[in-house]
Amino acid sequence: MESRGLFITVEGGEGVGKTTNMRFLEDCLRAAGVDLVVTREPGGTALGEQIREVMLQPREELVAPEAELLLVFAARAQHLSEVILPALDAGHWVLCDRFTDATYAYQGGGRQLPVPLVRELEQLVQGDLRPDYTILLDAPVAIGLSRAGDRGNLDRIENEQVAFFERVRATYLQLARESSGRYRVVDAAQSLPEVEAQLAKICQELAGCWQARRP
Repeated sequence: MESRGLFITVEGGEGVGKTTNMRFLEDCLRAAGVDLVVTREPGGTALGEQIREVMLQPREELVAPEAELLLVFAARAQHLSEVILPALDAGHWVLCDRFTDATYAYQGGGRQLPVPLVRELEQLVQGDLRPDYTILLDAPVAIGLSRAGDRGNLDRIENEQVAFFERVRATYLQLARESSGRYRVVDAAQSLPEVEAQLAKICQELAGCWQARRP
């Protein structure tokens, strides 16, 4: 196996089924023999999970977009140091629920913070590290919000206005168009079996990468 593992991220707006489909991807990759570390953002470490709770908890005070952005990257810095980089350096693959593309989508697109500011923090915290593959679960905002609403107990970000989520989705799709082949876009508006069929094809592609990297 090559010394460095593959870094795979799963992205998408609210209600696209990331949790369910992350489990499907994990099961698929483990069945193919992939040595896998599964994690999430914000979170992935004790400190990161505390930051996640602070970020997502509904509150009366208005959280400054810049404060939210810095919280995201604070959690990410710890996540990289404690989990992601050690796993990749040890040759493990990492499957991560959200990464910096989510920051471009939510804080850049949704909050309309300047893209150069996000890019500067990205370089500061990550250096040259970028995901090898990104799976985008995409669905129209109305469908995603309806599904998220069915879960109840919406967090601070899930309570945002529709226009916010339209900007998030538009940014994700723009990133996919500009990704130079890194993105795999999945139609998450379909039924779960249809979504899993799309993901199974991606898993086959990734399993092929795993086999090719083995001695």
